[in-house]
Amino acid sequence: MDATNLLPLLEQLDDHVDDLEEALGPVLNSAITDTSKKLPVLDKAKFHVLITYALESLIFSYLRLHGINAKEHPVFRELTRVKQYFEKIKALEAEPEQRTLTLDKQAASRFIKHGLAGNDKFDMERKEQQAKEKARAQLKASLLAKKAVAAAPESSSKKSADVSASGSDSESDGGEKEKATTQSGDSAKKSKEKKADKAVKRESAKNKKKRTKDDRKEEKMERRKKKQESRKARKVQ
Repeated sequence: MDATNLLPLLEQLDDHVDDLEEALGPVLNSAITDTSKKLPVLDKAKFHVLITYALESLIFSYLRLHGINAKEHPVFRELTRVKQYFEKIKALEAEPEQRTLTLDKQAASRFIKHGLAGNDKFDMERKEQQAKEKARAQLKASLLAKKAVAAAPESSSKKSADVSASGSDSESDGGEKEKATTQSGDSAKKSKEKKADKAVKRESAKNKKKRTKDDRKEEKMERRKKKQESRKARKVQ
């Protein structure tokens, strides 16, 4: 291959390396443990797998550049192993299938009773249990009836006391309503002020992000201009 054909490819590679350095800047400027601590469990697993895959792929590319058959190198097996971890993470991210099988308790109880029919011991035990349940229900009904009879005179006395207390409560309710209206007005004003402050903060954060993006674009453009000037100077020489 001619040297003239290689120059555009090398320039393109140089630009890609610059973009890669900019993208990996947050990871390279701090320790991996510090960045992974802030992430949840699944994102932490993704982070570590991506870092290992990036390192292994760089080693694979280095071997290919030096004329070594990288597919026969142990790094190729490591790459396939890391790809399996990607598949496991995808499986965890996928929603589990909803189970359609449900147990019909009533049908199961009917089958069991039908299977045990004709067993004298089981029939006797079932009749005894039914008789006990009926006796308990009758006792509960009688106790409830006695409580209702005893509570009738007490309820009448309570009603008279409630009527006398309602007059005094109505007067106090008027003052409390006025206080509540004033407090609600103050709370509405405070909520409006908080909303306005939040909106101002959001706008300032958006403006900061836009500025950082614009600054990065300008730095890229300046860097590429310098490279182009240096390349032109080399061609002239």
